[in-house]
Amino acid sequence: MTNSYDSGRLNLPFVGISTFAKSPYQPDWDAIDADVAILGAPYDFGTQWRPGARFGPRSIREASTLFSFGHGGAYDHEDDVTYLENVRIVDIGDADIVHTDTMKSHANIEKGVRAILKSGALPVVLGGDHSINIPCVNAFSDVDQIHIVQIDAHLDFVDERHGVRYGHGNPMRRAAEKDHVSGLTQIGIRNVSSTAKQGYDDARAMGSDILSVRQFRKLGVEGVLARIPEGVNYYVTIDIDGFDPSIAPGTGTPSHGGFLYYEMLELLEGLVKRGKIVGVDLVEVAPSYDHTDTTSILAAQILLNLIGRITYADA
Repeated sequence: MTNSYDSGRLNLPFVGISTFAKSPYQPDWDAIDADVAILGAPYDFGTQWRPGARFGPRSIREASTLFSFGHGGAYDHEDDVTYLENVRIVDIGDADIVHTDTMKSHANIEKGVRAILKSGALPVVLGGDHSINIPCVNAFSDVDQIHIVQIDAHLDFVDERHGVRYGHGNPMRRAAEKDHVSGLTQIGIRNVSSTAKQGYDDARAMGSDILSVRQFRKLGVEGVLARIPEGVNYYVTIDIDGFDPSIAPGTGTPSHGGFLYYEMLELLEGLVKRGKIVGVDLVEVAPSYDHTDTTSILAAQILLNLIGRITYADA
């Protein structure tokens, strides 16, 4: 009897072109036909310290090939579920980044997200620094209201600093100003922050619920989920520095005391069951600071698990 694993090409992780999860490449943004569409946003001009997140999308795509061995899905023995089975994922490449031009680069990212939303697919955006969340959230202006769930070490609620309104310290402030954003849950915020106390006061006044890692652990996953509005549309933005630098050193602004992998997976699993995730971005992977590629692998692994759970819940 022929083993089904022996049919076709073996297609090892290091063979072929590094699209996300070895998904088909679709360069025509008017012809997206998929359940999930991956967009790269290789922009890092908004960083205040170490650059390099412009290489995040490439590194995450390459890392994702590790989890794309062609078994017809991803079986999880703890859940007894095969995730990603018959899920149509396409990679639509990167938004065009115009060096030194923030507004044009952001506009190109927004155009890509709008194209994905128009097609009916779930947008999953690979950053880039966290400022790329601004055009991503802008793209949802014609969609029903969204509640933003942010995983991050930093609040990112600076209004304006020396004229800068669209850097990676501003995205949650810009989001809170949008009529189509109903509120924010900001999880993992800790230690010395890039946002002053006034920013925290403003965030809470504008509808944010802010939790540190220690507060998260004290409440537990179920306690945290209970604080998040139920039955609504969620936009999930994951800054890789929300994780502890012991497992995610490859980022521009690491902050000790962060999350471990299963804490976040369990939160995201619960979020999928609590409402509908309509958009995702993962930002601030800067691979040059991690010669082991552990950070990029973590990013790919959490995204593939999240996509699997979203699409399984929607099936």
